[in-house]
Amino acid sequence: MMLIIWTLCLTLLITCTASNEGGDLHDLGDEQPNHDENCNEQKIDPHDKTKYTDQKHRTGGSCSADEDGTSLVASFEDWKFAEKQLLAESFPLDPEKDNFVRQVPNAVFSVVHPIPFETPVKLVAVSQEVLTDILDLDPNVTSGDFFLAFVSGNTFLQDSTPLAHRYGGHQFGSWSGQLGDGRAVTLGEYVNSEGERWELQLKGSGKTPYSRHGDGRAVLRSSVREFLVSEAMYHLGIPTTRALSLVVSNDPVWRDQFYDGHPKQERGAVVLRLAPSWFRIGSLEILATNGEIDLLRKLTDFIIKNYFPDIDMDDKDRYLAFLTEVITQTVDMIVSWMAIGFAHGVMNTDNFSILSLTIDYGPFGFLDGYKPSFVPNTSDDEGRYSYEKQPDIAYYNLDKLREALGPLLDEEQQKQAKTILSGYTEKYKVEFMDAFRDKLGLYIEEPEDEYMVAVLLQMMQETEADFTMTFRQLGDLPLMGSADPPIIDDSLWALKQLNTHRMFPHWLKLYRQRLQKNGDDETDEGRQQRTKGVNPKYILRNWMAQQAIEKAEKDDFSQVQSLLQILSRPFDDQPDADEAGYASEIPEWAKDVRVSCSS
Repeated sequence: MMLIIWTLCLTLLITCTASNEGGDLHDLGDEQPNHDENCNEQKIDPHDKTKYTDQKHRTGGSCSADEDGTSLVASFEDWKFAEKQLLAESFPLDPEKDNFVRQVPNAVFSVVHPIPFETPVKLVAVSQEVLTDILDLDPNVTSGDFFLAFVSGNTFLQDSTPLAHRYGGHQFGSWSGQLGDGRAVTLGEYVNSEGERWELQLKGSGKTPYSRHGDGRAVLRSSVREFLVSEAMYHLGIPTTRALSLVVSNDPVWRDQFYDGHPKQERGAVVLRLAPSWFRIGSLEILATNGEIDLLRKLTDFIIKNYFPDIDMDDKDRYLAFLTEVITQTVDMIVSWMAIGFAHGVMNTDNFSILSLTIDYGPFGFLDGYKPSFVPNTSDDEGRYSYEKQPDIAYYNLDKLREALGPLLDEEQQKQAKTILSGYTEKYKVEFMDAFRDKLGLYIEEPEDEYMVAVLLQMMQETEADFTMTFRQLGDLPLMGSADPPIIDDSLWALKQLNTHRMFPHWLKLYRQRLQKNGDDETDEGRQQRTKGVNPKYILRNWMAQQAIEKAEKDDFSQVQSLLQILSRPFDDQPDADEAGYASEIPEWAKDVRVSCSS
């Protein structure tokens, strides 16, 4: 509760002023030209902001040239996973080869093949950026049968070892024991032409030993949402997993969407998603809780060595250094969520990446009107994972990581771990204020900044002003050329709503004065350019996703594909998106759109 209390304390300052064909599982065959791996493998830093620039990652082999003259693999038959598969080669695998639900001891992975669909599959959409920039593939490969079969789970590469990961987790505050990849299979690891290692995973590819009472499938409804938001979050500059493709079948999948006793038949779908690693806090928790300490040490050392290269493996305090890094990166992720108005919806420790990536998109949501208590998940009756509670839940999850590392620490190191974690709150406060200064176009830190932000958020809450467009439109206001109040017309609909608050004119006056402290060269044009780079115009609102889902259910994939393109440029003005209403007030019917854990 400490960070909620801090936020409330900020707002209290206001009071003082206000008195293809699916079916058979096919093998791609023995003869596959080896992809060129003669490059230095390098670690992917998902928290490096420079990664959001237009990077081009290419490879050789049987190839074609793209527009900048570099090479892409032209035939999917010529593409293959890395020769060295670190996950399968580094850990003891579950010795049981049959695929049935069970408790799995003393293993990190089970070998599990995707289960093919029984009906023909259709390719809904592909992220061309992931295809070319990460996987080094020519866009034309998507028209081939092999590609469709691969991304749908109807075939696999012969030299790969598909894996389902065993992990546990605290769900809604309680330990849930063994969980694991209940409907996901990691197909293999690919090292691209930039030396980046990526793990490719199918979600919705059938039962695994960790499916518990589930069927291992995912439905089109939830898959559309995960596919679109994975790419949208990347382009918003938020650490996230990526998505290559979305495939739908006509296989019937039964879901009780709102757990109200009314299940209905939906269509099975699969997303092929990518991450540098799919390890999460629950990956370590299950080993610590079950007393598998040697395996806990082995996995933790593997994570440090492969994903935290700045940590010295010979350092006796490496686990403390690891905890410190995860805390720092988690703060970065959570602040980015808060600054963009994103609520994850299911922040269990089994859904919380050890690399501080946003993973496992389920009942997420973006704020419309600013409501700090916003809960996107209708299954979360107590509001545990509301927007405003996310910083505190992240602290809770990090404390569970600290506990999981406990068996690897001596008594003195365990005390130090608590001290390290106690620094989370101050780190968060500093980064939160930095992020909101950026959103307001403010330069250096000033004593009144917390008050400025607190008053603005309080006014937004009381008027239910749209979170995204309020910040976007503030950047459009002319404030520096005249002392007269700016004109707020109908085009600035979010600010028009905010302007109904009696304090807003006074706040604008203070804001103008604060902007003047940026320096004599401060201009409206300069501020607009800065704020447009951090305040998006387009986000994946639930109603937008719902429209795309309803069309996709009728085999009209056009809106999924158009949203993918629009959300790849969230900060740019796009007339087509404006015409579709994506930057307008949300439709009245959209207020009734609900999402749940059912997927």
